[in-house]
Amino acid sequence: MEWRATYRLQLGSDLDFRQARALVPYLSELGISHLYLSPSFQARSGSTHGYDVVDPTRISHELGGEEEFRALCSAGLGVLLDIVPNHMATSEQENPYWSDPTRRAKFFDWDPETGWYRRFFTIDDLSGVRQEDAEVFEETHRKLFELIADGLVHGVRVDHPDGLRDPAGYLESLRARGARHVWVEKILEPGERLRDWPVEGTTGYEFANDVTALFVDPAGEEPLTELYAELTGERRSFADVAYEAKLEQARGDFRREFDRLRTLVDRRDVSLEEAAALLHVYRTYVEPWSGKVEPEDRDALAALPDELRRILLLEERGYDEFVTRFQQTTGPVMAKGVEDTALYRWLRLTALNEVGGNPDRFSLPIDEFHAANAERAERFPLQLLATQTHDTKRSGDVRARIGALAVLAGEWAERARRWRILDDPNENYLLLQTLVGAWPIAPERVEAYMEKALREAKLSTNWAAPNVEHERRVREAIRRFYADPPDDFEPFAARVAAYGASASVAQTLLKLTVPGVPDIYQGDEWESLNLVDPDNRRPVAWRARRRPLAHPPPKVRVIRRALDLRRRRPRPFAGAYTALDAGRDVCAFVRGDSEVLVAVPLRPAGRDARLEAPAGRWRDVLSGRDVELYGGERLRDLPGDLSVTLLERR
Repeated sequence: MEWRATYRLQLGSDLDFRQARALVPYLSELGISHLYLSPSFQARSGSTHGYDVVDPTRISHELGGEEEFRALCSAGLGVLLDIVPNHMATSEQENPYWSDPTRRAKFFDWDPETGWYRRFFTIDDLSGVRQEDAEVFEETHRKLFELIADGLVHGVRVDHPDGLRDPAGYLESLRARGARHVWVEKILEPGERLRDWPVEGTTGYEFANDVTALFVDPAGEEPLTELYAELTGERRSFADVAYEAKLEQARGDFRREFDRLRTLVDRRDVSLEEAAALLHVYRTYVEPWSGKVEPEDRDALAALPDELRRILLLEERGYDEFVTRFQQTTGPVMAKGVEDTALYRWLRLTALNEVGGNPDRFSLPIDEFHAANAERAERFPLQLLATQTHDTKRSGDVRARIGALAVLAGEWAERARRWRILDDPNENYLLLQTLVGAWPIAPERVEAYMEKALREAKLSTNWAAPNVEHERRVREAIRRFYADPPDDFEPFAARVAAYGASASVAQTLLKLTVPGVPDIYQGDEWESLNLVDPDNRRPVAWRARRRPLAHPPPKVRVIRRALDLRRRRPRPFAGAYTALDAGRDVCAFVRGDSEVLVAVPLRPAGRDARLEAPAGRWRDVLSGRDVELYGGERLRDLPGDLSVTLLERR
């Protein structure tokens, strides 16, 4: 089955297997080839997401059980299933492996003498699973392999492979047991390349960050940097803030992990916490059992103290368990320090504050975007391409709006100086960007978002000991804003929304046509103004979506037409990717043997750019009109009413 596009469904109490099956005709009409299902094995009672699995040998009873799951998988679309191999929930009543003393130490990374066990990040009731044990691997995957053998599950998304002792070995075992199409939830830092694992690629955070930064006007960097410093006094780089946050997490929430590491290596003059904070990637992949050390590992560890670096690179042997456990620990430190702390503290332009992103990079040059696409076409042509996931901090539409502030930097600065809702200037600046990025938005959603954001930042309040008085003042200030917003707020938010909508349509078209498999998060085919979870898991108005539309919204129209083109003409999308030069304000390329042409303006000036496209007879896919190209046409002179161009050779 051709991997044309995936559609992520967040299953739960308001969307079970039977209800998901009712969506198949609508998704098929949209052009989707594969459902991308959230974890579907038995989770603990009351689970809202499915990542707290208690029994991977059974399909979730709450979601409808195995009969309904099989019916969904047989309804006409392929299935990509999200699995959770790294951990299980520590439920004495529901987890048969955790409650059985004879199997506890075999299945879990647990020390019977001390009671210590490897947690998932800082969550005490999720315990690491020993997938390196062949019997554990077979037992915890036997239902998955049965579903694959029965032709019901066609692909697998592996959650948090960096937590495993041996990610490469685990993925090789999956491939050997029949899992031919595997994607990894691997967060790559800028400049980091995915290892040569037996996978189709990652779940697409790199594309989400690249396509967002591509549309951010570089001319806005200096004024927005100065504005942020003026309003908040923050002049440090994001890297400095991230290092500080990682070190805080290592010394605080991960104290038990580092205490354990110190029992495995006698180097009291070396701070393991500082070493973990210095690491600029989530983890290295040194293999003590095989002696394998890749050049990327040497590069990643270059900044660490020499005696610790020698141990981690196996130049000084006898510390194999330490090397393995240190590598399993640095990923959670990075995730909690950067994703769940620093990204809520350093707020110059929050469109760039995304999982796997680097907010220090303000904009992405077009040649770098083309280079990333070309490399993906060569190495991982089926990598997923995301603009929103269940883990993103904001939807692609919200990021596109906030990114538009770089174009409107002067107007935004004048207003941001005047609009004071919260007393803390950094918190106020976060709130202002959130409001213009998601307007109109119910005040309850904003209040819930700010509570989470401020607790994640861990400055004025936190999860462990919430400052309830400060949080109350924030809620009250938000309500006062809604009762009497500044006169120029809504007109300005409308201007930002217009810029953002145009950028969102263009980003959607790029996702559907560059190398890779486009992934659509549930509801994101329409305008989606989601914030971080649980906001992005709100119920979708499916009934309204399924009604036939005489005039579909722009994103829906682009998705339908582009995916229909991929269905009718799959060859060019499996073929070459060739960039076209149309200046700094336009992204243009052809696919295959110049069979499909795509051109999108990155900024308003791009509409006047001239496109040196292959001459000949073309058909505009979005409008259905024929067009003759001679070379050198301006984008605004091409057919269509969406400001983006998708042509196919006649």
